[in-house]
Amino acid sequence: MTPRASTQDGTYPRPMMLREHWTDLTGTWQLAYDEDRAGQAKAWHDGSDLADRTVFTRDVVVPFPPESPASGVGESGHHPVVWYRRGLRVSELAHPAPAASLLAGDHLVLRFGAVDHAATVWMDGHLVAEHTGGSTPFSADVTDLLDASAPEREHVVVVRAVDEPTDAAQPRGKQDWEQVPHVIWYERTTGIWQPVWAEIVPAVAVEALRWTPDVVGQLAGLALTLSAPPASPLHLRVHLEADGTELADVSVTVREQRSETLLSIPALANHQAREKLLWRPGHPTLVDAVVTLSDAGGATLDEVSSYLGLRTTSAADGAFRLSGRPIDVRSVLAQNYWPSSHLAAPSARALRREVELVAALGFNAVRVHQKIEDPRFLHWCDRLGVMVWGEAANAFEFSATAVTRLTREWLEVLERDASHPSIVTWVPLNESWGVGDIATSPAQRSFATALAELTRAIDPTRPVVSNDGWEHTDSDLLTIHDYAATGAGLTERYGSRAAVAAVLDGAGPAGAVVALPHRRTPRLTPADAPVMLTEFGGVRYEPDADPLTEDGVSWGYSTARDADDFARRVADLYEAVRASPVLVGSCWTQLTDTAQEANGLLRADRTSKISIEALRAIITGVATTPADQDTQ
Repeated sequence: MTPRASTQDGTYPRPMMLREHWTDLTGTWQLAYDEDRAGQAKAWHDGSDLADRTVFTRDVVVPFPPESPASGVGESGHHPVVWYRRGLRVSELAHPAPAASLLAGDHLVLRFGAVDHAATVWMDGHLVAEHTGGSTPFSADVTDLLDASAPEREHVVVVRAVDEPTDAAQPRGKQDWEQVPHVIWYERTTGIWQPVWAEIVPAVAVEALRWTPDVVGQLAGLALTLSAPPASPLHLRVHLEADGTELADVSVTVREQRSETLLSIPALANHQAREKLLWRPGHPTLVDAVVTLSDAGGATLDEVSSYLGLRTTSAADGAFRLSGRPIDVRSVLAQNYWPSSHLAAPSARALRREVELVAALGFNAVRVHQKIEDPRFLHWCDRLGVMVWGEAANAFEFSATAVTRLTREWLEVLERDASHPSIVTWVPLNESWGVGDIATSPAQRSFATALAELTRAIDPTRPVVSNDGWEHTDSDLLTIHDYAATGAGLTERYGSRAAVAAVLDGAGPAGAVVALPHRRTPRLTPADAPVMLTEFGGVRYEPDADPLTEDGVSWGYSTARDADDFARRVADLYEAVRASPVLVGSCWTQLTDTAQEANGLLRADRTSKISIEALRAIITGVATTPADQDTQ
């Protein structure tokens, strides 16, 4: 019986397409550095005996990058080319009688959550996959290389990862290009940094699902992709239920590799029933789905468990709206970077804990900054009712190469994450990173606009921010970054509609124009645009160090002297934001101290600098206990 997707334990790497049987391939692999880039010429990929340690001389714990302590390597210097190797036996696969299943015609697929940046995969010396993009998944069907009749035979999987440390055209987010991290950039993450796993699936299997809810139309759309074109018509059954109540049960015939199905949800017609079904912070109802693929005789070929959230998102009439209703977006910027494991989460449990902390502090949204986060993090946002701004990891230069890389990777992000109800906004660019001359360069303005329009073409259901912070070319929300040190500074700019209009019409707080003219009429004008302060705060406070020592090691936008001063500064800024008659959302910088940045609400180890209860009262403006508060 396939587990219910909405109540899974959070370990499966693709939580929106849950399978009953899968094999975790993380753990100890063999590692080799290829400083002279001679590994391919020397046939390091040939699948030689794993006992031969003349090349793969060290071990690494996957999925932790070799720069991190958790990997067991902890070497943070420039190593542009790394190789991984491990053994794999059919007998070790988690599936009832895996050898018999493979002999009967099923397939073995190796899946990689993310490998930074360009990956090549071999099995027993045979090339099985190539992928470019350090934040997005890929897979390799290795069935033809298996001898299922010899389940104890050890096959050898080899991965080569190329991650050029100084390549500014590579989407890298906040990974530093210098040897020693400086200012707001962090240690690099090279190679495998998200889960690796194996699955035995039928020859024609469910490969991808995409859910599109239509609350007003009382529908849910399902886009289905199979792993291969079916040789004959197959039967697809989709069953939806919430809290044990059936919402829809539809059966259709599938003849193509890609198909779309509309599921009528009559319960949405009753507005009283609809309220209980809508996904929102404080009430994150998830609809469970079971998708079953059968042959003409009715025999089940494949079955996956999924879920969806019934809600819409939009920007209209000066407000951000969830299922048509205005909602104040109370967000926090999260780097999701850990001292022990860097961009990789130290465990599946740590991903859940990160979302729990966001909610406990009183935020109803999170902006994972310059990082494409592990889907298991998004799963917990779905379940716990935390909205997410889906943001790309940007490059630092503008060139044809950078444009191609970011566009390709962003399309893969949209494909991977579009079904998550928690994602409410897309952000392909931040603070003109990679388009530093956008104010004067028509080409760079065209790229920002094209990315926004391309995002809408792929997903027309969510607002898009073309360039978060300033220099918007085509955004559904006008978002501003403002690190005023005092509430008075924020009030001066956002305390009245006239003040906000002056900010939007002139140079913004960072000296950059908030909205740039483009060759067509802007999507929004300052008069009707929802305006948000999507970065503010950044108060530096280190309880265990001298907060007045600016030694270049720790960093923030302003500095608190002690715990009381820290609380006063945070409260002062939040009071100004809440008092604004124009701002419809905000995003505090930031959730945790990160590397040399000491401006988190929490320390890097996720302990709080002042009590969670005190911070929650400041952030929400409601001085009650967490149990009494609604995260909305």
